[in-house]
Amino acid sequence: MAHQQRSQGRLSPSGDTEDIERNTEEIARLLAPRLAHFAGVARIEHVTRAAQEMRVPQSTLSRAMVRLEQDLGVDLFARHGRTVSLTPAGRTFLTSVERALAEIERAAEEVRADADPATGKVAFGFLHTMGAETVPGLIHAFRADHPRVRFSLVQNYGEAMLERLRAGELDLCLTSPVPDAPDLVARRLDEQKLRLVVPADHRLAARRRVRLAEAAEEVFVTLEPGYGLRRITDALCREAGFKPRVAFEGEETETLRGLVAAGLGVALLPPPPVPRPGVAELSVTAPRAVREIGVAWLEGHPDTPPVAAFKKFLLSRRGRLLP
Repeated sequence: MAHQQRSQGRLSPSGDTEDIERNTEEIARLLAPRLAHFAGVARIEHVTRAAQEMRVPQSTLSRAMVRLEQDLGVDLFARHGRTVSLTPAGRTFLTSVERALAEIERAAEEVRADADPATGKVAFGFLHTMGAETVPGLIHAFRADHPRVRFSLVQNYGEAMLERLRAGELDLCLTSPVPDAPDLVARRLDEQKLRLVVPADHRLAARRRVRLAEAAEEVFVTLEPGYGLRRITDALCREAGFKPRVAFEGEETETLRGLVAAGLGVALLPPPPVPRPGVAELSVTAPRAVREIGVAWLEGHPDTPPVAAFKKFLLSRRGRLLP
């Protein structure tokens, strides 16, 4: 009955679900600092010896255990002079507490390992077009001096990477266009020429250079709206005096090259990692067809030593980022 009375005293009079949730959150916040102390007392079954082992005053530990029972509304210990033993409720609670403490310890070990200067981890995002040559080359060069640093690599389009950066899932990302946002820091590292890619039997295929306006009547294949390269394509066509007629939209540049090779349109694309049969790639003389590549990170976000080292390395590659 005593247990029931204590529990009832902790509930909201309204019995409302939101009130119960608030009570649960409040109890969890209050309990967290006392869990290790509770586990120590439960293991040793003697408050004085537990206090000595944990190097806290015996009176502080005793008060903490009483307060813990009051917050929970149940008796966790049966007291026998200076010794204590767990009640059935205490044994049930201890099982979950030990599991929680083990999980906390595992998480602490994981974050310490990720922050280790020699063996830590960098969560690094980059554009799909950077994946075949640029990023492998960068990591190979970086690991000459940091051979044991680990990487979590994410390939995606620019806006998706920036979302993951803001969510704390990425430390750094290579993206284009270089973002301009108050919550981000971005640095321009290099620029990449874009080419007009046409089918091998196209009327322009024998040319080496072309003005973009000469493709005004062509059908284009492009990346989907929201991709940085799509925005650049639309802007360059607008500067050349026309709006592109888009027949196909995709998510990957090499798929677009395949569509061009099949005669389904033309495209503005960065150079391929290896030459693609069935297409001709023409330099664009006007307007100046390039995309800027930059590195971005979250403003005010503290860097672990491996992240700081890789950031410094990327900034040192300004002007020679691309192979």
